[in-house]
Amino acid sequence: MDFSLSPQDWTVIGLSLKVSLVAVATMLPIAFALAWILARWRFPGKLLLDALVHLPLVVPPVVTGWLLLLLFGINGPIGSRLDQWFGVTLLFRWTGAALAAAIMAMPLMVRAMRLSIESVDLRLEQAAQTLGASPLRRFLSISLPLSLPGIFAGAMLGFARSIGEFGATITFVSDIPGETRTLPIAIYAALQVPGAEAAVSRFAIISVLLSLGALLISEILARRATRGRMSYVL
Repeated sequence: MDFSLSPQDWTVIGLSLKVSLVAVATMLPIAFALAWILARWRFPGKLLLDALVHLPLVVPPVVTGWLLLLLFGINGPIGSRLDQWFGVTLLFRWTGAALAAAIMAMPLMVRAMRLSIESVDLRLEQAAQTLGASPLRRFLSISLPLSLPGIFAGAMLGFARSIGEFGATITFVSDIPGETRTLPIAIYAALQVPGAEAAVSRFAIISVLLSLGALLISEILARRATRGRMSYVL
């Protein structure tokens, strides 16, 4: 079986990496803010917000893609304004694939970060407050460094999830070679072609290796951050 990669295969791999990296970079601050709110704040409707954050985990990905299509399509309430005001169109673009991947990765990222934030000993922040540390300094010197394991883990989990995203992506941006055809979509397209088992095997192996690598890096970074995080405190 031939496992050599053609220029088209490299295009698929490069696009998948670009989509996943942009998805994680875009969602990282949003996921951390949501994790912080869910971990530290008490307010009416918190359970509803928690449910909405984790909704992409339990609904079919096709439903998520359909909702994105309604919101960010040409006639959608958000998509039409993006087009009119900024000339930006997400539909049938790689940026739309990145948006779909970011939404699908969000629950895993928020979950990992929230657990890390909740594990921070609040007595450390209280002690810093008695010493005159401002809220910003307490956050930058205590809360954020001690939350790094969850941030690293969330980022890598989000990357692995983005690499494997299929349902929401193909529903929202379709399958356009060179523009939206990521690894899972390329596998699906190859499965429709008789005698394309070699291409399916290549893409499947690459997907597994990338996802496995992300999970291993997540574990390594989390352990290093755990060992060294107390050195960041004050």
